[in-house]
Amino acid sequence: MIAASTAAYVVEPSQRECEELLERLDKSPQLRRSARLRELLCYVTNRSMKEGCKRILEQEIGVKVFGRPEGYDTNVDNIVRTNVTELRKRIHSYFEADGQGESLIVEIPRGSYVPVFFHRASELVLPNAIAESALSHWPERELGISQVHGGAALVSRYVAGRLFAGRIVGGLLVLALAFSTFLLWRENRSLHRALSPWRNSPALESLWSGFLDNERDTDVVLEDSSFLLVQNLDRRTFFLNDYMQRTFIGEIGRQQLDPAMRENLDLVWGKKLDRASDVELAVNILALDRASKDVHLYNARDYSSAPLARNNVILLGNPTANPWDQAFEDRLNFRETPNNSQMSVVTNNAPAAGEQGTYVSPQETSYCAIAYLPKADHSGNILLIQGTTSEATKAGGDFLLSEERLSDFENRLHSNKIPYFELLLKVSHVSAMPITSSIETYRVYPNLK
Repeated sequence: MIAASTAAYVVEPSQRECEELLERLDKSPQLRRSARLRELLCYVTNRSMKEGCKRILEQEIGVKVFGRPEGYDTNVDNIVRTNVTELRKRIHSYFEADGQGESLIVEIPRGSYVPVFFHRASELVLPNAIAESALSHWPERELGISQVHGGAALVSRYVAGRLFAGRIVGGLLVLALAFSTFLLWRENRSLHRALSPWRNSPALESLWSGFLDNERDTDVVLEDSSFLLVQNLDRRTFFLNDYMQRTFIGEIGRQQLDPAMRENLDLVWGKKLDRASDVELAVNILALDRASKDVHLYNARDYSSAPLARNNVILLGNPTANPWDQAFEDRLNFRETPNNSQMSVVTNNAPAAGEQGTYVSPQETSYCAIAYLPKADHSGNILLIQGTTSEATKAGGDFLLSEERLSDFENRLHSNKIPYFELLLKVSHVSAMPITSSIETYRVYPNLK
């Protein structure tokens, strides 16, 4: 009887609550004019909620929602990833605007196509409210006291009844405390899944646990686009030591430059510029673990050798714009050489059979060299995402944030855990938008510790 009276207080989203939220979301200004995105959301929620599917594949969505043929190549056609990214943005926009009063939230975590529902905050019921509710439904019963007449007997019956009721209330309070603990555990588990989506995806967990689940802080370092522009304008290439000590500023100052050129150089260097695509990629990396206080974001200009030595490091951008890459270049097989020209080249230091020694980006094509390695002194891990263009860097980040693509990479390696590796992606793009990316070649280092 007690369990039946209190079970209703478990704060777990019911299917009806989820369906009502989805109905409001479907009719929201963010989605009502996009039939395709509504169909996409309907499909993944039905597969998850009604069919109990724990994993939904990109190719499956492409066939069922977007009419692609069975077995189509998701590396060539990224329609699903593009639309899911847009759907995530619109869902986020809904909860920031029209749905800001919603107590229930739905998200499609990055690296997965399975929606997650969770409450904004716990909706626990106070223990005495539970006790009062249960007592109000408690059946009358004989207390085992002889039925005698007289005031003393009535008093005795009253006292015994109060003692029995006290035992009931005490028991209910203990039960309420147990339920409260259970509710908090369930609530925290749901919230933890939503705040750390990488933990729910095996391939993502295999890679990102090296940065988000160890004892070291992790630094995400954006490229310094101002430094890149200075080198392009001056038609000179400066290296890490020049950058750290700012000696390049003096070298430029000693040149006999046209006043307009000097003004432009001073103006550019005076600004701290970040590429929008790099910022978006960095935000997506930070979103892997929203609750973490150990992941920090820097512009390359604000970084220094001290955190580089002690922390895990994720470096975004090519070594011309992010000179900190150069600290690890002697360990790389696929390496982009710093230069101030418009044509970046990736060098393959030890070409295998059928591989090129250099990879030059033709029109509408670029490359991204990715390196996941331990530091030489084992003081953490490094992840370099070096695109010959900003679009290529973004495509490299998208690869590393995709459960499906990382899982495919694991399968190619015949491994159930991603080892340290280097990988070269070939990226096709149109009008500065990455369209497809495919693995050109790779190296794995399973013996590195």
